[in-house]
Amino acid sequence: MTEQENAVLLNRRPEGITEVVLNRPDKRNAFDDVIIQQLITALTEVNQDADTRVVILRSEGKHFSAGADLGWMRRMAENSRQENLDDSRELARLMNVLNHLSKPVIGLVQGAAFGGAVGLAACCDIVIATEQSSFCLSEVKLGLIPAVISPYVVRAIGERQARRYFISAEVFTARQAQEYGLVHIVCDDLEAMDLRCNELLQHLAMNGPEAMKAAKDLVFAVSHKPIDHTVIDDTAHRIADIRVGEEGQEGLSAFLNKRRANWTPESK
Repeated sequence: MTEQENAVLLNRRPEGITEVVLNRPDKRNAFDDVIIQQLITALTEVNQDADTRVVILRSEGKHFSAGADLGWMRRMAENSRQENLDDSRELARLMNVLNHLSKPVIGLVQGAAFGGAVGLAACCDIVIATEQSSFCLSEVKLGLIPAVISPYVVRAIGERQARRYFISAEVFTARQAQEYGLVHIVCDDLEAMDLRCNELLQHLAMNGPEAMKAAKDLVFAVSHKPIDHTVIDDTAHRIADIRVGEEGQEGLSAFLNKRRANWTPESK
């Protein structure tokens, strides 16, 4: 088995939790075209898995990811424009798959998250980092731009911060990333990050799986839209549909009868 064949792992934990793990610690979890395909395959698999309720995206070793692999960048420099376009479209597909995954995605960021790895973080629903984590949109140092990750990063940190960090390629801290909106929670160290992640998993386990999917879809449906008749009518239809649905009926019944809903771990 080659190193790349083991570069992306799926770890299935109890209670419907699946970890998608970058496993190239000796390469600072850098990714190339092969690993991008493996990530797309792994994410697609867990998205279709009815037993998976929450996805954790994390990495082995000291760093989350250094972004693009040096060997891959060398190959791309020698490739034709069409080959570069095809490569870029696959990275864009990875970001789109991760961003629109129907399950909640928690990203755990330790150490460095550079280049495309910032895009991965921006596509997660909840991001936890440590005080030692650092972020950098480093592409312009190579005469490049963070093109395919830009829609997600700009939505995460805002246009104003994107203009600064896309141009400057400065390293920013976990606390700054939290201030900008890229990171939700900053923990003292890896142990504290794992504990905080487990607390979040307990919270998510109490929520209806279909409701969480619908809530994520709702954000995409209303974000950056004018609050006009179309949006107002759409949101009314969404809540009406979910109220009369099986999960909505069970959730309301459980609440009104002061019992646990049938999706909670304690009720099974």
